[in-house]
Amino acid sequence: MLIARPGQLHSVSWLAADSSVSVLARQAAGMVLNRGLAEEIFLMQPDLIIAGTYTTRATVTLLRRLGFKIEEFSPAATIDDIRTNILRMGTILGNTAKSKAMVEQLDKDLAKLASMPQHPQTLALYYANSYTSGTGTLADAVVDLSGLRNLGKELGYAGTVRLPLEVLISSQPDFVAGRERDFGGPAKAQENFQHPAYLSISAGRRGIAIESKYWVCGTPFTLQAAHRLAAHATEVSDHD
Repeated sequence: MLIARPGQLHSVSWLAADSSVSVLARQAAGMVLNRGLAEEIFLMQPDLIIAGTYTTRATVTLLRRLGFKIEEFSPAATIDDIRTNILRMGTILGNTAKSKAMVEQLDKDLAKLASMPQHPQTLALYYANSYTSGTGTLADAVVDLSGLRNLGKELGYAGTVRLPLEVLISSQPDFVAGRERDFGGPAKAQENFQHPAYLSISAGRRGIAIESKYWVCGTPFTLQAAHRLAAHATEVSDHD
């Protein structure tokens, strides 16, 4: 959506219009939305299909067999991945000038982050169903950029894995980035956020709420999550 020229992009995933996971939800709302079904994509007869390597595998396989041109992108796990994907998308869509300009801005934002105060405090990433992110994840790269230390990495975790509440509490992190929003009703996946022990360790300025849409996918907006983490840590340090 950021790189395509006007009129070039016909349809995007319905997730692109979901403001909880998409930074460009407002722009996507006016586009044709799809749910990754082979039948609906086939009827569109697109010249090009862009897909993820871990999603809608049956759809991708069938459409490729039907002769459609498909380009697949792996999820970004590092800032270098984001840079590579932006440049590749620019080449695929024939808009390399736009993609190069985005990468240049990305590098400027990275330099700005590097100039911000570094913080030795630990940050615990704590998601629904008690998951966290360790090494090899985009979330870990974001924490590194913020100057904080990722508790998941400190504990030796790799990938996205369960972080028992007992381990979280005993580790006594300086900050906790956990529940970010209320889904409007009870959900078993959110029960870990209701435990008194979690509420105590994430109370006040120790808790940081950053919407997952800023780092669930690798985009230039990912750096906004790092900026917010760094700014919060700096504000707390200055106040103390």
